Amino acid sequence: METFFTFLEKRVDDCSSLLCIGLDPHVDDLPQPTAKAALDFCLNLVHQTAPYAAAFKPNAAFFEVLGPQGWTALKQVIEAIQAESQRLGSRIPVILDAKRGDIASTAAAYAQSAFEKLGADAITLSPFLGQDSLEPFLNTPEHGAFVLCKTSNPGSGDLQDLLVDGETLSERIARLVQGWNTRGNLGLVVGATHPDALAGLRQAAPGLWFLAPGIGAQGGDLEAALRAGLRADGKGLLINVSRSVARAANPGLAAAELRDEIVSLRRSLGIGGRTARLPFTPLQTALADALLAAGCVKFGQFILKSGLLSPIYLDLRELVSHPQVLRLAANALLPLLKPLKFDRLAALPYAALPIGTAVSLAGGWPLIYPRKEAKSYGTRADIEGHFENGEQVVVVDDLATTGGSKFEAIEKLTAAGLKVKDIVVLVDRQSGAQDALAQAGYTLHAVLTLSGMLDYWETSGSVPAEKIAETRAFLKPPA
Repeated sequence: METFFTFLEKRVDDCSSLLCIGLDPHVDDLPQPTAKAALDFCLNLVHQTAPYAAAFKPNAAFFEVLGPQGWTALKQVIEAIQAESQRLGSRIPVILDAKRGDIASTAAAYAQSAFEKLGADAITLSPFLGQDSLEPFLNTPEHGAFVLCKTSNPGSGDLQDLLVDGETLSERIARLVQGWNTRGNLGLVVGATHPDALAGLRQAAPGLWFLAPGIGAQGGDLEAALRAGLRADGKGLLINVSRSVARAANPGLAAAELRDEIVSLRRSLGIGGRTARLPFTPLQTALADALLAAGCVKFGQFILKSGLLSPIYLDLRELVSHPQVLRLAANALLPLLKPLKFDRLAALPYAALPIGTAVSLAGGWPLIYPRKEAKSYGTRADIEGHFENGEQVVVVDDLATTGGSKFEAIEKLTAAGLKVKDIVVLVDRQSGAQDALAQAGYTLHAVLTLSGMLDYWETSGSVPAEKIAETRAFLKPPA
């Protein structure tokens, strides 16, 4: 599934940059306070800095203050960025800095204005009115949002540092947003002027992208911000710079030098050398983070059904108590299902029944499920739900381990006249299911693998290194 952060990361790779150029046409910087002057100011910046920009962030306020012509100029600036993208052969995201936040119906109008009328790719939002006020901006995964969390201004601590059940309000916002990130298109605004808070919020939301204003005119320290805010893959942090580039004698040179400084600091800090181990999309990283936060993955000492003592336990039945994570799981399964040809979903009891229901609602596919035991009354059905003989079904489950439960379900489904070719799961434990199913002519599709999640949690710092090592040693087959 293409998301806003998918193409942001592609742009980051294309230009080797984490630099976000702020487009703030202050009246003091213009030869005259007109929309035409603001447009010319921004077009010059865009043209000079586009090769070094991972994104552009026009601030709506500096255009709105110029009246209706200012709004037209803002649209022309966004169109100019899109033209530069075509010239460079690499799509440059546009983040509209508007800090919207209102009830859902008003938010829907704001979203239509930003994305459909202006053509922005993402927007900054306030979370103060709650999740429903954000939803209209997130309906299409290719549009993103950065939620205000710990802002760069001196007075941010008045509210954002207040304690809520033992954590700051900004930390609570970070954890909420991580749970709300069901389509992989939510990030956070975290000021580079607060490196300690930045580091804490990186721990609270290890996989999210941060938009970090405050470098340059506001006095933020670039190295401290990178050290505190970068993910272990060397990404996840957009450094926003406005006035120090815009007011430079040569904005293009200033942007190039800042881009190169970021690259040099990342190298000196030793951050980003393990990118190859992180093949996850933003949607996958969001799911991995959410499963861990919801307690669906636990580290400790657990006695398995086999009697073995395991340092890790996966319990995706917990998803029923976390509707946001359940929806995220369903959305993560959609890209696996859409290319397949089938008539119905077949969810396996019990863990996959809520997952299958969520997927059915998200994708519009009808759902059936094989019973663990046939009914001894009524229809005496082995399969619940309507289906026709000869239809193709996709088996949906939470985990794949050895494949045993999948074969049992397939036997019931085929005995009822249904055809099975594909099995989709949230997590492949990589304990032989894929090979066993393949030998029988079936294809296993998984959103995540256990080894991939361990790699991600290790590099993001979400799980202590000793727990990762202990789990890898347990999972490693004997020589």
